[in-house]
Amino acid sequence: MGDSVTRKILKAHLADGRLVAGEEIGIRIDEILIQDITGTAAMMHFEAMQLERVRCKVAAVYGDHNVLQVSEENTEDHVYLATAARKYGIWWGKPGAGIGHQIHQEHFACPGDTALGADSHTVHAGGMGLYAMGAGGLDVAVAMGGGLYYLTMPAVTRVHLTGTLPPWSTAKDVILEMLRRNTASGGYGKVFEYVGPGAASLNVQQRVTICNMGAELGATTSVFPSDRATREYMKRIGREGDWREVVPDADADYDDSIEIDLGRIEPLVALPSNPDNVVPVGEAAGVKIDQIMVGSCTNGSYMDLRALAEILKGKKVHPDVMFFVHPSSRLDVEELAREGLLTELIASGVSVEAATCGACIGVGHVPAKGMKSLRVANRNFKGRSGQRDDEVYLSSSEVAAATALTGVITDPRTLGIQAPRQHEPSHLVQENASLVPPAPEADARTLTVVKGDNIKGIPLKGPLSGTLRGEVLIKLGDNISTDHIMPAGAQILRYRSNIPKLAEYVFNRVDPEFAARAKQKPGGLIVGGANYGQGSSREHAAIAPMFLGVTGVIAKAFARIHRANLINWGLLPMTFVNPADHDTVEQGDVLEIADVRKQVEAGAERLRVKNTTKGTAFQVALALNARERRYILAGGLLAHTKARPAH
Repeated sequence: MGDSVTRKILKAHLADGRLVAGEEIGIRIDEILIQDITGTAAMMHFEAMQLERVRCKVAAVYGDHNVLQVSEENTEDHVYLATAARKYGIWWGKPGAGIGHQIHQEHFACPGDTALGADSHTVHAGGMGLYAMGAGGLDVAVAMGGGLYYLTMPAVTRVHLTGTLPPWSTAKDVILEMLRRNTASGGYGKVFEYVGPGAASLNVQQRVTICNMGAELGATTSVFPSDRATREYMKRIGREGDWREVVPDADADYDDSIEIDLGRIEPLVALPSNPDNVVPVGEAAGVKIDQIMVGSCTNGSYMDLRALAEILKGKKVHPDVMFFVHPSSRLDVEELAREGLLTELIASGVSVEAATCGACIGVGHVPAKGMKSLRVANRNFKGRSGQRDDEVYLSSSEVAAATALTGVITDPRTLGIQAPRQHEPSHLVQENASLVPPAPEADARTLTVVKGDNIKGIPLKGPLSGTLRGEVLIKLGDNISTDHIMPAGAQILRYRSNIPKLAEYVFNRVDPEFAARAKQKPGGLIVGGANYGQGSSREHAAIAPMFLGVTGVIAKAFARIHRANLINWGLLPMTFVNPADHDTVEQGDVLEIADVRKQVEAGAERLRVKNTTKGTAFQVALALNARERRYILAGGLLAHTKARPAH
């Protein structure tokens, strides 16, 4: 049998293990992306390795998340990242340059490469034929230093696309349909590889939208072939020389298959408060909307903004609606301005903000209590907008534009106008004045990395103790995201480089007393449901609880990246053997695992947990390989590395 795109790329980068689904592999990484809220920790991890330069093909850090610089702490982060990037051979995207995933797509992404980013939406680049993944900052730092990235070889699911999208149906609706069918955890342990005649009909920007929100499926990544459409896009943006063909063999073998007829895709909406709560737009029609946001890495490109401008041209935003745009690329905005389309947006009543992640992560435009927001972002987790009890709907830019005109969620097919085409830019100048190259290696040795008072060292956890005994500090249900664990928002994000301060906000929007309780009762445990830790790759959702004294998490199932982050920081990731046992544990129960260190050393795959409060017991699974067990025993990857320095 022939090879899929996934296997071709992994085979070319495989350095350890076998390409057998379910087995661990180690791969070489070509391209690295970090950003300003996960990047400070990743950069500090890299500095701890005491290397003079990065050892990958290209690395870039983007100031795209917390760009308002609302406090000196935030600005200190940017100064640190800018000076460290220049010294260590890393490109620096200044705040306002654009969202890292889109900038990377425009300037650096090369078909056939592997990419790793300290951001779950690094999977965006799969739309250009890369094998791209999100990971915790520590794993990314290791790859920056030339080390391998280890993961479980995923199963490869073929998503066979036929037909073409009808008017008003978009790539956003395709990925919402995938979420409707498969749920937010349906991609765990999988790669979704999009192929077929329908895939060939989609342009690169449509493809990256689909791959970008593959993160919301819990997938390891998603990927499209690099074909004629990819070459045409790279030619348009002046990078045809970086193109190479990467397509599946005619007899490529897959582990599973999904069929989607693009001709049957209709406009969809995700209801509050999870991306897989998807219904046809007609079922949400008529809901009054107070605030609309078009933007984010998913749907803030030239294609989305052009469609928006064409729909709103000569019209006005409804007087009851606040409408703002966060473009994903400064270059895209420049091109729209040259074409006069930016004027159409402004004239219609749209507020055009900086090219940043912005409101997608709760930085700016936080809705008031009782307001309903419609956003074209990728996530609508409760509280992500910065308001604890928010109501956020997700849609395409076209549905957002139709809603802006009427003030209620509206099916754009009822507007009685022609649907906009899905345009890519005809030309894109590569000269981004806000993208700063690294210093030449000879000059870099004399440069100084500037660290403000807010740049604190990363704490380490001690080795795993002989017996684990702790109180259940909090009990949670299914689909708890890293936004629930370690919230975003401008007032919290400024402390991402200061773990002692940041830790005060763990579970702040779920249980404001959690941090104080954890400090008073060290050694505590967290109990969660299915898909625990979905969403962002932020390793702070593991580091900060560890700093508070949390020793482990027992859940029904973990999201991929968060599980890896827990292991990297020495927290035991345990799953209920019998999911019904979740119902028998309550906050405040004291749990005990005797001889846990000996059992981990011996390779035990199941542990007996005694509930000393209730006098009961239950079994948990401990699915760790030999490498992961070494990290847990040492107190995490950084502690393990520090105890065994390379010679």
